[in-house]
Parts: sequence; C-alpha cells; structure tokens
Amino acid sequence: MSDWNDQIIAEFRAHEGRVGGQFEGAPLLLLHSTGARSGQERVSPMMYQAVDDGYAVFASKAGAPTNPDWYHNLVANPEASIEVGTDTVEVTARVLDPAEREPVWEKQKRDYPGFADYESKTDRVIPVVLLTRR
Repeated sequence: MSDWNDQIIAEFRAHEGRVGGQFEGAPLLLLHSTGARSGQERVSPMMYQAVDDGYAVFASKAGAPTNPDWYHNLVANPEASIEVGTDTVEVTARVLDPAEREPVWEKQKRDYPGFADYESKTDRVIPVVLLTRR
C-alpha cells in the first residue's frame, strides 16, 4: 500500500470517517478486499455514491488504461467489507451491467467532475461496482 493511502486511512480512522484535503466533504469509505492472487487483505480508500441500500464505487484509477487492483480483487472475491464512518459493513460486490451503470456513473460525473476527466483520459469503460450488505 502506498504512503498516500496509508495517510488517508489513518486520517479516516482518526476522524470517524472524515478526511480533509482533496477528499474534504466527499463520501469516502475504506474497502477491505481479498487479493486475487495473494489471498491477503487489502484496504483501499475510495469515494462512493449511496445507491438504494448499497454503495457504488468507481474503478477509475484516475483514468489509467487498466482497472485498479481492488477491482480485480472484487471480481475474484466478491465477499468484502467496508468501513463507512465508524461502522464496518459486510458486503458483496457486483459489477453493474451497462444499463444499471449509466445513471450511477452520470450522477457521479455531475457531482464530482474529476470523474469526467478520468473518463476522458482512457479508452476503457470505467466499471461501477455496487457493494450491498450481506
């Protein structure tokens, strides 16, 4: 894990799920996934969008040409957990199909224009993953 992620995780936990800087005021969660190859737990901070009773997360990787490692981990091992605020929630991950993805993705781009920038930097369709309570 990068020092940058470590700092965000520490700040998130020290301030009951709130962080400053570029994420100040944004909905943030910590995803605990199982490594697809290693089988080890991985923790990834990320923005989310509340969708019904679940949490949509976005495999943008800042517009890189490949999906982030956490995405591959969830596809291989969809049972995961998240920290939201001070709560820990057991979840199951499911990649949204194109029809489900579109309204969620469009809202994310409207609410947080940086995601539109990420989309413009890559040729891939950025996956949206829905995390629902188990």
